[in-house]
Amino acid sequence: MSINQKILALANKYQPEMTKFLRDMIKIPSESCDERDVVLRIKAEMEKVGFDKVEIDPMGNILGYIGHGKHVIAMDAHIDTVGIGDRNLWKRDPYEGYEDDEIIYGRGASDQEGGMAAMVYAGKIIKDLNLEADYTLIVTGTVQEEDCDGLCWQYIINEDKIKPEFVVITEPTSCNIYRGHRGRMEIKVTTHGISCHGSAPERGENAIFKMAPILNELRALNENLHYDPFLGKGTLTVSEVFFTSPSRCAVADSCTISVDRRLTHGETWESAIQEIKNLPAVKAANAEVEMYKYERASYTGLVYPTECFFPTWVIPEDHECCQTLVDCYRGLFNTNPKVDKWTFSTNAVSIMGRYNIPCVGFGPGHEEEAHAPNEVTWKNELVQACAMYALIPITYVNTYAKK
Repeated sequence: MSINQKILALANKYQPEMTKFLRDMIKIPSESCDERDVVLRIKAEMEKVGFDKVEIDPMGNILGYIGHGKHVIAMDAHIDTVGIGDRNLWKRDPYEGYEDDEIIYGRGASDQEGGMAAMVYAGKIIKDLNLEADYTLIVTGTVQEEDCDGLCWQYIINEDKIKPEFVVITEPTSCNIYRGHRGRMEIKVTTHGISCHGSAPERGENAIFKMAPILNELRALNENLHYDPFLGKGTLTVSEVFFTSPSRCAVADSCTISVDRRLTHGETWESAIQEIKNLPAVKAANAEVEMYKYERASYTGLVYPTECFFPTWVIPEDHECCQTLVDCYRGLFNTNPKVDKWTFSTNAVSIMGRYNIPCVGFGPGHEEEAHAPNEVTWKNELVQACAMYALIPITYVNTYAKK
């Protein structure tokens, strides 16, 4: 039996244990900044299957180590989830961890605790088959991604002083290989007015009315943003509206909107801000345009402030890291993989976008399941992902790493 066949056999053998582990994680609500209990559950599983070292850093990220070689490779899953939204839209309890012969159901199944389950059991396969070589594999379960993607890796790189040669992002890809995605930023636009009694609005200046033409111009701007042949078009949408007013019987003295701006290849945060500042209605209202800042404490109490800018990234299809995964896929499954991109954003906005550490994506679950009611993932994809993760490090070190 070849090494690839042995890996696949063990991945299939461990599918029930992966499923149980994933169901246990789903049963622990773990929204951003409240991940402590799921981190402890992951720690117990890493220790059970034989990781060489398991640490929880001051931000609350969990890092499991296998091997002691010079080539540092990381595999990342964020282990926080979004909330469940309207409970009535769920057919089952989102925290039950329901399973049948094919799927596992619940919040976090695809996005993205399934990736964590597959990584941990890939570590067990590496140990079982003695696949350790001149590498150190770091399996990271990272926090606060849903709140502020990439912040965890800013901390890991800057404060934990970990800088891998490349990182596998295990966000859901339907078991395809992904090599990039658009970036994003969170922009705040504010208009100011003068309050007065609502019975005589002419005495004041209504900040909400000042915002109205800005909204129309933003909608038109979205239709004319830059297009990239691989990543697609930049987009924007208004996601929130706030106001201040002395009462319901008064003219509003401020109005603020949040803009979710998706940045394609070739766009920058500076250009995105300037496009909005250049709108005639923004100039006429003398509106303020600025980037949001994230300053929310992690579950450990640590605050690590950052601007809400999450850079675009892409690697070439012939990049050695992408080719590592292509080789593994062909070797395991005897077919060519689909190489594509995410629509949404991942922790690679920091790893590759800020620090130029190559990233490539491969994960169980489907992108369209993310943040949706009745979220599921597929058992056969857990098996495929587990096998890939077990094979990737030794393939990279033997074929592509600089000796």
